[in-house]
Formats: sequence, C-alpha cells, structure tokens
Amino acid sequence: MSVEKTIPSRKDPDRDPAGTARIRLLLVDDEKGYAHVLANRLTKRGIHVTQAHSGTEALRAMRQQAFDIAVLDLKMEDMDGLEVLKIFKKMDPDVEVIMLTGHGSQTAAKEGIANGAFDYLTKPCELEELMEKITEAYRNKTKKMGA
Repeated sequence: MSVEKTIPSRKDPDRDPAGTARIRLLLVDDEKGYAHVLANRLTKRGIHVTQAHSGTEALRAMRQQAFDIAVLDLKMEDMDGLEVLKIFKKMDPDVEVIMLTGHGSQTAAKEGIANGAFDYLTKPCELEELMEKITEAYRNKTKKMGA
C-alpha cells in the first residue's frame, strides 16, 4: 500500500495561511489611484481583491469568476453604478454589493439598496468602516447560502 502526498506547488489564493476561505471581493472604481490604494489595504487584511476600473471591466470580471462581495462606485464614466448593480444581481443574485457614493448621492445609494445592494458608504470612507461592511455582507451571504 502506497501513500501519496499532495504537495501544493503554490499558495492557494482563495485560502489564507491557516487554510480558511478568503473573501473574494470585486472592487469597481474608475479612480485608479483610489482603487489601487484601497485594494492594497484590503489585501493586507486577508481579502482576495480583483480590481475593475469601469462598469464594462466589472461585468467581464463577473463573467470570469465568482465573487462574494462587490464594492461598487456609484458614479463612473462608462456606466452608472446602479445599472452595473442591476446586471450583477441578474448574473449572480447571491453576490453582496456595497455601493460607494460621493457626498450628496445618498438618494441614489438608497435606490441601490432598493435594487439589491447590501449597503452603501460615503466616499472616501474609513477603512475600518468598509471592513465592517464587508464582514457583515459576507456573514449575510454565508447565512443565506446555509454555510
């Protein structure tokens, strides 16, 4: 009887060092500098971040892989965030979406919630506040999925 060991050749990007699943997050913001800084800060906190800098890029990313959470800017040049949200929810009803809005856009953000967004934050937001929303959204998703 032989026992084979499977030795991973590389780290699994969907697992943290302890082997538990990492949150897969799609960050959608057309302000590339802001998105890059935010993605780096979230990655340091153990979240697997994919960036998209337009609505079109975001939809392409959603077609290519599954995400637990999307953090979606409300105002982008190519597509309105509400339009992207509606398409996301048709593509994957279980993805939780957190809308990012500029000051004075709370009405649109509330419309986002009416269209299936989990919650919204005013941009720029504090990292801790965003992390709390991401954690809440992930818990909500896993509860709905029965995990």
